Amino acid sequence: MFLLLDLFFTFFQISLFTIGGGYAMIPLITEKVVSKGWATETDIIDYIAVAESTPGPFAVNTSTFVGMKQFGVLGAAVAVLGLVLPSFVIILLIAKFFVRFTEAKGVGAALDGLRPAVIGLMASAAVSIAIAAFGIKMDFSGLGFLADVNIIEICIFVLVLGLSFIKKLKIDSYKIVLVSAALGVAFYSARDFLA
Repeated sequence: MFLLLDLFFTFFQISLFTIGGGYAMIPLITEKVVSKGWATETDIIDYIAVAESTPGPFAVNTSTFVGMKQFGVLGAAVAVLGLVLPSFVIILLIAKFFVRFTEAKGVGAALDGLRPAVIGLMASAAVSIAIAAFGIKMDFSGLGFLADVNIIEICIFVLVLGLSFIKKLKIDSYKIVLVSAALGVAFYSARDFLA
């Protein structure tokens, strides 16, 4: 019972102190979940990949995977409840007092001040995921870390990222996900076959 409460309050805390949505939660989720021994950084990357590829909110899917791994279906439900409860309560309060809230002095300035923090959290998440996913070892003595970078994975990443920004082709996002998955399966299958 104590472990379920710990799971609930961990995701409650992550949700309560994160502004900017699911991607801004990645550094906090990684820090909390890894420090508690519920998953490794590699597990988190796998959860993120699957959560991005499945329907539903990204952070909810990730919390579901963590809870499910620890305590089964009950753990998944408890983790999701902990994650969505703060946002649900805050949105209810904002909806109740919306007119007075938006007219209050300082609210707009506070929201403007939060934007750089959200961008920083999202950038931190992107860098952390890239470091773990591409196997970059951060050894800055003589820039030796470049020798540990997997060039093929980076090329696949850049290709898919580039395709996602080409608006003229009007590529649907699900097609980008499918191409990414196919390239990843092909690369890792070939690597395992040749090893």
